[in-house]
Amino acid sequence: MKVNVYSLEGEVNGDIELPAIFNEEYRPDLIKRAVISSQTARIQPWGNDPMAGKRTSAKGWGSGRGTARVPRIKNGARAAFVPMAIGGRQAHPVRSEKNHHEKINIKERRFAIRSAVAATTDKDLIEGRGHVTGDIEQFPIVVDDDICSLKTTKQTREVFKALGVYDDIERAKKSKKIRAGRGKTRGRKYKQSKGPLLVVGEDKGISLGARNHAGLDVVCVENLNAELLAPGTHAGRLTIFTKSAVEKLGGLFQ
Repeated sequence: MKVNVYSLEGEVNGDIELPAIFNEEYRPDLIKRAVISSQTARIQPWGNDPMAGKRTSAKGWGSGRGTARVPRIKNGARAAFVPMAIGGRQAHPVRSEKNHHEKINIKERRFAIRSAVAATTDKDLIEGRGHVTGDIEQFPIVVDDDICSLKTTKQTREVFKALGVYDDIERAKKSKKIRAGRGKTRGRKYKQSKGPLLVVGEDKGISLGARNHAGLDVVCVENLNAELLAPGTHAGRLTIFTKSAVEKLGGLFQ
């Protein structure tokens, strides 16, 4: 399948043959597994001290005293050690040795990435995620490699407007809201929707030029993963590829 290659002004500047990866079967089940695997790999192990609540001289009195047979501290009558006692151990504590990482086979992960790349060509999936497509004529959007050298927000803004994706960036900007719950006090006060994804063959400064746009992610094609292509396990992210990135994709994730 051939698609147009656009210049930085939004004009057609030739065409390119898409590699076979864009025709891969859509497998939402594998994509979900790959995304969850990426998310759980970042979980830092946590847990309680195994001896918490057990550092005590408490010992049961036995029967025959008309009292509950719970461990009680020496030289006193206060209960200790047991879960229902103040300062006692936890009944079922979180254990730090637990492994939270949901693993996935290498071939399945690569298949999931190929499937998520193919999903970027489906307009129904893209609009189903909530992206604003406007007057965009083709999916995926392929742009000339000159975009990789842009280093200012002003320059990239004009390019995104010419390509027709700036409305989606505005949507992501307006979606910012305060999180409900305790996360507000734990370093994640705000939530924001994901906008477009820009996949480049080589970063010559575009990460600086595009980082201020709300919801936008920039990634080199070699570092592409399922979580970037399918945020929240939902495939069909609005994606812009550079010409060199499309050419390199043909030999990746096989």
